[in-house]
Amino acid sequence: MRIEAAAGAMLLLATIAALVLSNSPAAEHVEGFWATPMGLRWGAIELIRPLRGWINDALMTLFFFLVALELKRELVLGELRKPRVAALSIAGALGGMLVPAGLYLLLQSGRPGAAGWGTVMATDTAFVSGCLALLGERIPKRLRVFMLSLAIVDDIGAVLVVAIGYSHAIAWLPLALAALGLVVIRALAWAGLRSLPFYFTVGAMVWIAVDASGVHATVAGVILGLMTPARPWVSADRLYAILRQVVAHPAAERGSGATRDRETLQVAEIAARETLSPVERLELGLHPWVAFLIMPLFAFANAGLSLSSEHLGGPIAWAVFVGFAVGKPMGVFAFSWLAVRLGIATRPPDLDWRMLAGGGLLAGIGFTMAMFIANLAFKESELASAKLGIFLASGCSGLAGLVLLWTIQGRRRQRPTRRGVELMIP
Repeated sequence: MRIEAAAGAMLLLATIAALVLSNSPAAEHVEGFWATPMGLRWGAIELIRPLRGWINDALMTLFFFLVALELKRELVLGELRKPRVAALSIAGALGGMLVPAGLYLLLQSGRPGAAGWGTVMATDTAFVSGCLALLGERIPKRLRVFMLSLAIVDDIGAVLVVAIGYSHAIAWLPLALAALGLVVIRALAWAGLRSLPFYFTVGAMVWIAVDASGVHATVAGVILGLMTPARPWVSADRLYAILRQVVAHPAAERGSGATRDRETLQVAEIAARETLSPVERLELGLHPWVAFLIMPLFAFANAGLSLSSEHLGGPIAWAVFVGFAVGKPMGVFAFSWLAVRLGIATRPPDLDWRMLAGGGLLAGIGFTMAMFIANLAFKESELASAKLGIFLASGCSGLAGLVLLWTIQGRRRQRPTRRGVELMIP
């Protein structure tokens, strides 16, 4: 939560910087910089794209890889391992994707912008976490868990949208090579290979093959993340047994060499590391890099918007705004309520319906993923209008959610006694 909240502040600064530069005399030079072609050429094989393309396709693969790791951890070790608790977040996420997309298509029916329906489907985890951090202890922990789980499921849904709706014509040979690479990774993991550099190398080859197949390359990050083992190699009991050997072992004589105590310490070092599952170790290592480098860099490269553009304020901006600001809270609340009523999901006692309504409003903040999909879905002439809708919807949704949740908790902290005297409840 602390990393995500700080990442939200970094995202905001990067967005402001991008907006300032895109409306300054240096705008053309900045755009030319992001359009600079970069890559490798080896005979007939060519892997070249603009600098912005490398950020959106390669670096954002690590973002989706991290999202998949978070989902895997939650499903195996976290809150989502409880089916009825997980069902509430999953139902809210489904409603938060289907209702906004339906409203968008309704408003854009028969128009050129109809292909952008996927833009309004995902929630921005960093900005939502930042808003929850501003509320501090005024909101229950269950709301934080619900919102973060919803955002993770939301992002996975957005990746499926990208894979199904915005991939190009499929080239089956590269896709078969990517599948072979995944089989190799699975076989070596089953055999007990623990070398992260090796997996990174094979994963990079899988990414290249998926990219060449016509399926959006970020899908490779999600698949690899979901394949990562979530169970530790060394159990806690085994670690304690090894540590007892270290404590009980007599002190070694000075000198170097393969002494018994040195071997015991090396075994203890490996055991201590392997009590964390690969999912947890990778998540701990990647999270700061993704939060403080990749996501702000993505915002800096993509959030530029010329405020004098003739496309601002058109029907696309209006449809995006309605999808996020109206469709998201409607979908999250309605599907969550329906799941509880049908007995599919359970609602924690401290997470009342007003809190869920406030969380639904915050879910309308769709900054990062919305811009990611907008870059795939819209033509250059339509993109500025879509960005304006994203900015306005994210700002209004965040403000409305904060005000509602703040007001709800302010009232809950004051309860009348039988004598009519109000007591401050801590």
